[in-house]
Amino acid sequence: MTTQLITDGLQAQKQLDSGEPWAVKVRNRPQPGRDFDYDVAIVGMGYVGLPTALAHHVSGAKVLGFDISGKRIGDIKAREVDLLPTDHQRLASALASDSWTLSQESTDLSRAAAVIVCVPTPVDGHHVPDLSILASASRMVVQQAVAGQLILMTSTTYAGCTREMIVEPLRKRSLVPGADISVAFSPERINPGVSDFSIEDVPRVVGGYTSRCREAAVKLLASYTGTVHRTSGMEVAEMTKLLENTFRAVNIAMANEFAQACQVLDLPVQEVIDSAATKPFGFMPFTPGPGVGGHCIPCDPHYLLWQLRAHNMSLPVIAAAMEGIEQRPAQTVARCAQVLSNTGKGLLGSRVLVVGLAYKPDVADLRESPALQIIDKLIAAGADVAFYDHHFPESVTVNGKQIIGCAKPAEFNADLVLLHTRHAAADLSWINKETTVLDATYRAEELTHRVLL
Repeated sequence: MTTQLITDGLQAQKQLDSGEPWAVKVRNRPQPGRDFDYDVAIVGMGYVGLPTALAHHVSGAKVLGFDISGKRIGDIKAREVDLLPTDHQRLASALASDSWTLSQESTDLSRAAAVIVCVPTPVDGHHVPDLSILASASRMVVQQAVAGQLILMTSTTYAGCTREMIVEPLRKRSLVPGADISVAFSPERINPGVSDFSIEDVPRVVGGYTSRCREAAVKLLASYTGTVHRTSGMEVAEMTKLLENTFRAVNIAMANEFAQACQVLDLPVQEVIDSAATKPFGFMPFTPGPGVGGHCIPCDPHYLLWQLRAHNMSLPVIAAAMEGIEQRPAQTVARCAQVLSNTGKGLLGSRVLVVGLAYKPDVADLRESPALQIIDKLIAAGADVAFYDHHFPESVTVNGKQIIGCAKPAEFNADLVLLHTRHAAADLSWINKETTVLDATYRAEELTHRVLL
C-alpha cells in the first residue's frame, strides 16, 4: 500500500510542481489566518515541541501548545522542564504573554491556522516501530481539521507515513489535500542540550503533498528560520531524516569498533581520531562511547529496516551497525569486569559508581540511555551500584530496582568509578582522588590515571 501511495503522490507532485529553485532564504512572517484564533498549534510539547513552540512565539506568532498530559502542561507552566538557558528565558516571556496558550482540549486545534505534529516515534522491545502515539495524534488532528489549515508533520517516521496517516484520512472526511487543506512534512532537527546551533540557525527540509502545500509550509517555517530547502515530495523529506540519523548510527558504531581495535593494539583512539580529523575532506570525526541513547539514533534506523523488510530487502551494513550499538552496554560491563580484575577484584561484591545517567551531556533525559542497561547488567553480576547525576539527585528505577543517587559521591568508597556522561555543570574534581576510573566518554583527559573503555 505504501509503495502505491508514494508512486501516485509523486506523479501528482510532478504535475503540480512549480519548478522554482529548491533552496531559498526568507525572513517574512506569515500573515495570521483571518478565521483562526492562533497562528500555529503544536501537538506534543516535549523535547521537540516545546522549543518549536517557543521559536514560533519569539517570531511573533500567536501559539497554542497542546499536550494530552496534564502533568506536562503543569510542568511547563511551573517552568520545571529541561531546556537550554535561552529557552528558559523564552518560556518565561511566553508564559507572561497573551499570545501563548497551553491546552489539553483537542477541539482547540481547529482554531489554529497551522497544526504541527511533534510527537515521539519510538520502537518496542523487538525494535519494531511503535506508531501508536503518532497514529493517535494524527487521528486527532485529522478529526479536528478544518478547511484552510496547514497540517505539518515533523515526527521522524517511514517514507509514506504522512500520506497514510494524514492525507488519506482527510480525503475520507471530504477535505481535499492541496485544495481545501495543506499537508506537508518537515523533519525536526533539534539537538537537545546543545547550544551551538539555535533552532533558528538550522536549515529546514520540507516536502508537500502538492507544491501549494509545500509553499504553505515554507511560509510558516520561514517565519523563524532563514533557510528552507524544498524537496519534490513528502516522502523525500521523510527519507531525508532517516538518512541523517542512520548516518550517525553507522558512524558511531564504527567509532566504537575502532576504539576496541585501538585498545587491542594499545593505541590512543582519541589521538587517532583527532589526527584523522585534520584531513579537510572525506572525513568526519565521531567519538566512541558506552552506547547510544535518546529518541533518535537508537530508534530511527529501525523504521527504515522495518519498512524494507516488507519489500524483502535487507540493509546488512545498517543492520550490523544497529546490532553493534545494542551490544555496547554489555561490552562496557565486560570492560568494567576486566578493569576490576586488574586490581584483584571481580564484579561480585564490588562497589561501582556510575557518573552521569543521561544519554548525553547537559540533558535530563533517560530515554534509551545506555547507563540503564549498564546498571542492570552490573547488578545482575552482583555489583553494588549507585550513581551520581545532578539531573537525577535522588533515585531512579532500573528494571524494577531502585538505584540510589549519591549526593556526596566521594563518600561512596567505590571500587570502580564509571564515567558514563559528563555534564558541563557537574563538579567532578573528586574523581581525581579515586583510584580506579573507567572513562567511557573518552574525553576526560585531565584524569591522568583513567582507563579508557
